[in-house]
Amino acid sequence: MSSTNKRTKTALVTGATGLLGRQVVRAFQGLSVPTELGSQAAWTWEVKGTGFSRADGVNVLKVDLEKQEEVERVLEDVDPQVLVHCAANRFPDKVDADPEGTRLLNVEATRTLARACASRGILLIYISTDYVFSGKPGEAPYEADAATGPTNLYGVTKLDGEKAVVEEFSKAGKEGLGVVMRVPVLYGKTEKGRNDESAVNVLLDAVLKAQEGKKIKMDHWALRFPTNAEDVGRVCRDVAVKYLSTSEAERTSLPRILQFSGEEQYTKYEMCQLFAEILGVPIDNIEANTEGSDPKASVQRPYDCHLSTKALKDLGVDVSTQDFVAWWRRELRAFRH
Repeated sequence: MSSTNKRTKTALVTGATGLLGRQVVRAFQGLSVPTELGSQAAWTWEVKGTGFSRADGVNVLKVDLEKQEEVERVLEDVDPQVLVHCAANRFPDKVDADPEGTRLLNVEATRTLARACASRGILLIYISTDYVFSGKPGEAPYEADAATGPTNLYGVTKLDGEKAVVEEFSKAGKEGLGVVMRVPVLYGKTEKGRNDESAVNVLLDAVLKAQEGKKIKMDHWALRFPTNAEDVGRVCRDVAVKYLSTSEAERTSLPRILQFSGEEQYTKYEMCQLFAEILGVPIDNIEANTEGSDPKASVQRPYDCHLSTKALKDLGVDVSTQDFVAWWRRELRAFRH
């Protein structure tokens, strides 16, 4: 059983080698005194991650989340007070190409983790998505308790993962320890220039390919609210501190579903325009596509899934985000020299 009274806390992060997982790990590593969120004495944090193909066996442990025995073993060995579940198949096109594998990771592995965490009294923060909403024009911003209605299989599997978390913690009588954290499209520092880690960063590759004469159609219809992975890491850490520093009796009244998002709005085409302006290159070869979601397409993308952050604000959690333009100006400066 995990104790919330220990001075040294342990956080376990699944998907720790990914774009978000790396930043969640760093956020916990940087926290020692959570005075702004609770009256607990200073805590120090130990952080471990799980991965699979890129696990190093030391800081990132190799765990197949689809195997219950491996999940049970890592929880016994690490004995965390909080587990942040970042691992997922999160690219809609890849989800449609492997629906069975996606359901195993996004839903069944999530249920296994939730059941194991609930039985041990471990706080679970499950990373979900704005794609659990339909995104129909005029509906956003969505509150955490708004009616869901995913338009593609990715959103369906993440919503089913949410339900699995809530169900397993409710069954165990540990409702205050199972938390869903919905986030929108993420960007940030990629590993070894792998821009395909992010649906935002990868647009930089499109801008560069356009300089080689390649003609590219780019969506100029759906509204996106790109959010920096560092900020999501910080919010996950602050939520963990808030929930763990709240008494068990009071914790049951805390919200089960939270949402975090940047407030700056862009289409993918507008992000390409920004990157081109920063780099000082033309985007004549990138054509703005304003047709919207093709009803015949295998993956349907919503128009506007902007998330309200009210539930986090009500908890006293800082929901500020990095300035999108300023971050990219700093990040791309090297390209111009």
